Amino acid sequence: MSDLAVIWFGIIVFANLMYIVMDGFDLGIGIIFPFNKDKTERDMMVNTVAPVWDGNETWLVLGGAALYGAFPLAYAVILDALSIPLTIMLFGLILRGVAFEFRFKATEHHRPLWDKAFIVGSYVTTFIQGAAVGTVLNGFEVSGRTFAGSAMSWLAPFPLFCGFGLLVTYALLGSSWLIMKTEHDLHRKMSALTPPLVLALLVIIAIISVWTPLTHMDIAHRWFTLPNIFWFLPVPLLVLMCAWGILRGVKRQAHYSPFLLTLALIFLGFSGLGISIWPNIIPPNISIWAAASTDASLKFMLFGAVIIIPVILIYTFWSYYVFRGKIKADEGYH
Repeated sequence: MSDLAVIWFGIIVFANLMYIVMDGFDLGIGIIFPFNKDKTERDMMVNTVAPVWDGNETWLVLGGAALYGAFPLAYAVILDALSIPLTIMLFGLILRGVAFEFRFKATEHHRPLWDKAFIVGSYVTTFIQGAAVGTVLNGFEVSGRTFAGSAMSWLAPFPLFCGFGLLVTYALLGSSWLIMKTEHDLHRKMSALTPPLVLALLVIIAIISVWTPLTHMDIAHRWFTLPNIFWFLPVPLLVLMCAWGILRGVKRQAHYSPFLLTLALIFLGFSGLGISIWPNIIPPNISIWAAASTDASLKFMLFGAVIIIPVILIYTFWSYYVFRGKIKADEGYH
């Protein structure tokens, strides 16, 4: 078994986690757009991410490229199984990106159209991402090195529920991000929206936590056997502590803790996903070692990764550092 396969699996997990975190609050702003009709405040919501939003997709590209190079079998199976939803997701990303730019330049007559396009693009992209994750958890039928299942398997109840769950998750990320980045009326509106989103997310997490082991015996085995059970036991308690911290932070009008604790909540959920599928990259039974490229290929790619990943991290840190602080109503980036 190659340690390089484990390293590359870690790189892909890291890239996907960075994407979920960074593009999550970006998409979340579009998800909660319908809850605020004020034109000025909508502009402020978008302006909080305007300087950084297009760089957030870098992590999605990195994760996809790493999967293609490091685990070609997984890439082939997943792309074949999810060709329809991933195509829909790309159209959602394009619609959202175009709407993001055009709404600033549109006339007053056309701006509502681009607002609706921004909302639709955000909802479609997020829902499809959640459904894709649910489909991966359900597992794939593989014959030899080829996907042998149905192209419509992502329309099963569990993936669709995961899509709904990710909508709530990103909405919470978006509202807590705006708590951190705004003040006055918009800050108060987001503070009022956040508690019900926290409670809704707790219900969703509880349902998925029961649904998953009941319908996937292999996952139940991983959860409740040694030593995995020791890794899993603290997760529910930590989830409740984070949720309580968010609600407490909102109540005392904190600016940073709701967002930071939401990030912790998402990390815990992501760790639960990792425990559920490890060591497989194509559930239910194809491991990361069986799907990996040759050691020579993995080593060659790693030389590039140790250069490009720090560059991305430095660029990302610098972007957020430059545009730190609260957004003002009279500030704009277009």
